[in-house]
Amino acid sequence: MTIRIPAPAIAFLLALATGQSCAFASHNIQTNTKTHRSLQRPTSSHRKSIDLQNIHKTRPSAAALQLRAGATSTDNNTIPPPPPASNLSLLKFYFPCLALWISGPLLSLVDTSFIGLSAKAGAVGGAGSAAQLAALGPATTFIDGSLYLFAFLNVATTNLYASALAKGAVENTKNKSNKSGVEEKPGEGVVRTAAKTSLYSGIGLMLFLLAVARPLIALYIGPEAAASPGLLDAAHEYVKIRALSMPTSLLGGVLQAALLGAKDSVTPLVSILYSTIVNVSGDYLLVSKLHMGLKGAAIATLCAQLAGTIAMIPAARRKLLSKGSSLGLLPRWMTKRQPDEINAGTFLKFAAPVLTLILGKISAFGFMTNAAAGLPGQPATLAAHQIALSLFFFASPFLEVISQIAQAFLPTYTVLPKEERGRKADVAEWHAASERFVFRLEKVGLGVGALIASVVGSIVAFAPGIVTKDAGVQAAAKPLALILAAGVSLTAPVAVSEGALIARKELTYLAGVYFLSTALLPPVLRRIRSGGGPVSQVWICFALFQLFRSTCFLGRILARRGKTDAE
Repeated sequence: MTIRIPAPAIAFLLALATGQSCAFASHNIQTNTKTHRSLQRPTSSHRKSIDLQNIHKTRPSAAALQLRAGATSTDNNTIPPPPPASNLSLLKFYFPCLALWISGPLLSLVDTSFIGLSAKAGAVGGAGSAAQLAALGPATTFIDGSLYLFAFLNVATTNLYASALAKGAVENTKNKSNKSGVEEKPGEGVVRTAAKTSLYSGIGLMLFLLAVARPLIALYIGPEAAASPGLLDAAHEYVKIRALSMPTSLLGGVLQAALLGAKDSVTPLVSILYSTIVNVSGDYLLVSKLHMGLKGAAIATLCAQLAGTIAMIPAARRKLLSKGSSLGLLPRWMTKRQPDEINAGTFLKFAAPVLTLILGKISAFGFMTNAAAGLPGQPATLAAHQIALSLFFFASPFLEVISQIAQAFLPTYTVLPKEERGRKADVAEWHAASERFVFRLEKVGLGVGALIASVVGSIVAFAPGIVTKDAGVQAAAKPLALILAAGVSLTAPVAVSEGALIARKELTYLAGVYFLSTALLPPVLRRIRSGGGPVSQVWICFALFQLFRSTCFLGRILARRGKTDAE
């Protein structure tokens, strides 16, 4: 069952967080009273005074245009920070981006549905419905986990491209000439480096999976499951076919990330539409009609991912590159021109700490599942844990998208314009505007987190029949309702603060917190497993894990805000 969060609810939370009476009010509707009040706050003695009377004569919309155009003004000697993003612009980014976040799991869900409905329910061995679904579970987890491991490429692309655009905006440079004398848009070097890195990484990942997927899957599912007739063979065949899509999947991911860095979350939806149509059509033909089972499902998903990437490439070139420019996927000796790229070391220097974050997240859920599997009361205990984990993964995209908003919009405030004609940016004022935007997102995140937490908690507590019909599993899952809701609520400040810190390139601090928290988690979970405690203790441990991270991240942001106020 798909649970939909109404758009008006998200809009209401955005409006509540910003103190506006309507979520769709234009950000240009401002009053002179607000301007006067914001300019009258105490300033340091060395800061130049501002003529309030002359500023009142300038319309807010004109001031915003002056900012981005780098125009001079005789009214003051500083360049003001950009105006805050309107609620409407954030909503237009939020919902398409949310669709992108859930599109990946939907491809696996489509495969699961067709396999479960088309396989022979009464058959034994590998042809049976239970055996096919049992093989599909670890196979899709294996593929999705491999793709998620390389998500650091997407994070690096979004942030580096958004920063490049912000730098181009403050310097008032639409295009610049590369080494070959060809004009290019700001950030083209980031796109080319990301595209080439993702393609080569995808080829390496594909070869790795083709070579060692079988023993890794056998290790993952355990010796008992591997001994089941046909299970390991079916899972291995599915992974081998899906592995062929790794190069294009990673390439499509970084192109999508660059478009998000450009604050465009609509264009990638075109590729998602193509993927969905091809996947559903392929599953219907190959699985339902030709009865090819897991092999047919894998081929359908492979074709869907190829179609999505092929559809995105021309749209991404139009949006991200100047006319006639290429993505630079071919070696330089094969091209007539040498398109500019950023240094690969610069790209990987940003991406490497992000990889630590991703490994920390993957490890945490792996340790939790391992601990739950060793508790008494099986299989109901592990099934209850899996329900809670699935609901947490359902809730996460609603919060991770707000993190994506911070990464896409915050560089506008972190890249300061250069001094021009005697006017320069007031660093303290720009930092203050950045902090206001971050705390605006924090309030939105807390509201969305509370809403989603109440939904998933209510499902476990009052409607567990939505996710399982087994009475024993329902009874084991109900004690997790409140703890799960707490974990989801605490994930809101973690996700938003993490996005803000990534946008500010405080990657060493983030990696340190993840390393420390991930190192502390396994010993505690081992004690819970050895003590035979209830599965609720595993989720209490996770809630404390999120509380630790949210405290560290929010503490870092509050310390920065205090420093800005002191200045």
